[in-house]
Amino acid sequence: MTKFVARFANDESGATAIEYGLIASGIAVAIIVAVQSIGTKLDAMFDSIGTKIDTSVD
Repeated sequence: MTKFVARFANDESGATAIEYGLIASGIAVAIIVAVQSIGTKLDAMFDSIGTKIDTSVD
């Protein structure tokens, strides 16, 4: 029984999987924030272009 507990305490494979999961989730959050920021800027730019086109057609 003590060998099992010692082996279980020294097993770090689960910790490695959790670390990779945390890294992947951090990267995903960074991508989401970047895409939302770019999307907001693109939306404003297209609105500006659309307004300029509308005023030049009249």
